[in-house]
Amino acid sequence: MSLERINPAELSPPTGFSHAVTATGSRLVLLAGQTALDGAGRVVGEDLPAQFATALGNLLAALKAAGGAPADLARVTVYAADVADYRAHAPELGRIWRRLAGRDYPAMAVIGVVRLWDEAALVELDGLAVLD
Repeated sequence: MSLERINPAELSPPTGFSHAVTATGSRLVLLAGQTALDGAGRVVGEDLPAQFATALGNLLAALKAAGGAPADLARVTVYAADVADYRAHAPELGRIWRRLAGRDYPAMAVIGVVRLWDEAALVELDGLAVLD
């Protein structure tokens, strides 16, 4: 499996994402949206950083169960119930990402939503990974 992260000089410098990712491999893993649900199906975490850490952990657990690792992520979409809150916590969310997933950033987007399936959820992440 090979992922190449592409960040053209004529685009603004990426912070916590890659502008493009090319993937070569034999197995595509589509990761369902993950929120901060615990094993009993309850949303845990009182604030965005706590929920982001749990949601990312859940996404990475699903990826691991499929045989992948964080470096295999080609794309992640973040759905935020409050984009202003997401932006305000961006440095902390970046530290959480690096602690759990490392510095091999996938192509990413943050999309503001009115609400998520679980009303208490503040953030949801889905993704796409390419494995050998």
